[in-house]
Amino acid sequence: MTTEQPSTSNKEFIRRALEVAIHVGLLVLLTTACLFIVRPFLPLVTWGIVIAIASYPAYRKLRGALGGRGKLAAVLCTLFFLAALIVPVALLAETMIEGARSLGTHVKDGTLSIPAPPASVRTWPLIGAPLDRVWNMAYTNLTGLLKSLAPQLREFVPRLLHTSAGIGITVIQFVLAILVAGAMLANASGCAAITHALANRLFGERGPEFEQLAGSTIRSVTNGIIGVAVIQAIFAGIGFLVAGLPGAGLWTLAFLIGAILQIGGLVILPAIIYMFAIASTTKAVLFLVWCLVVLLLEHVLKPLLLGRGVAVPIVVVFLGAIGGFLAIGIIGLFVGAIVLSVGYKLFLAWIEGPIAAEQAT
Repeated sequence: MTTEQPSTSNKEFIRRALEVAIHVGLLVLLTTACLFIVRPFLPLVTWGIVIAIASYPAYRKLRGALGGRGKLAAVLCTLFFLAALIVPVALLAETMIEGARSLGTHVKDGTLSIPAPPASVRTWPLIGAPLDRVWNMAYTNLTGLLKSLAPQLREFVPRLLHTSAGIGITVIQFVLAILVAGAMLANASGCAAITHALANRLFGERGPEFEQLAGSTIRSVTNGIIGVAVIQAIFAGIGFLVAGLPGAGLWTLAFLIGAILQIGGLVILPAIIYMFAIASTTKAVLFLVWCLVVLLLEHVLKPLLLGRGVAVPIVVVFLGAIGGFLAIGIIGLFVGAIVLSVGYKLFLAWIEGPIAAEQAT
């Protein structure tokens, strides 16, 4: 009896362990299959969630102004975001098409020319001599310069086309993400119920706290990083247009991307150099002052907008946003900030746990 009982219990233990292993394996297999199927839609849905959360306070105010008609407010928000996306993209595309058409006409007619470099270019430190040499070659023999750069141009054109196609796909994805966000706003109560349940399931009693943290972090990054970059890009674009900078739309787009990456100064520096090379000293100095004002806007607005309503230090949100961007792209601005903020709060809870227990005893 004593020898059969352990043997029977061992068999029962092995049987249960095998069943658990099979169930866990099937669950992992099902989860992997589901993720594989929805993987193409994950960026789209993630952006839709980000846009919906970031715009929810404005949607709620609009819904109140419309007498509680949530679906109408969601439609108006969706139309506004679509216009805010499509109108600048259309204007930029028109500018690029006109520029390419004008360049093609000048090349075909043989009227393409480069103005002579100012004498002051040669005195610039580091870049003055090589820039003056290339500029003079373009002024005196533009055809020869283009022929010497032909191998590089042949490599650059496919990359340019590939980048253009990627930008077009990204714009389409953002359009679809805005539509997803509009659908979420129209069903805000149902989405909120799912969010509450998920937060409580993951974090238990502290679910509402972390749910509030995720929402406020998304809105903080939207206002403090992307919002500030958009404001800077608007002012920079005004300066580019007033100064008569060629391709002002492209310069503005490049500056917007650079401002999001926190390198707006590096993007705007070539524009300043160009203005000092071709414009009068007074005009170039005024343009430089305007650019400095644009760059200083970041230091004024970011402390006011980044971290508002977030129960974590600004540096945590900022490091999470930039680190997330470097890791997984632009969506990482939000994912990284949320993950680092939640990790920071969990770390504090872990540290405060023993302290709270000692105080209780």
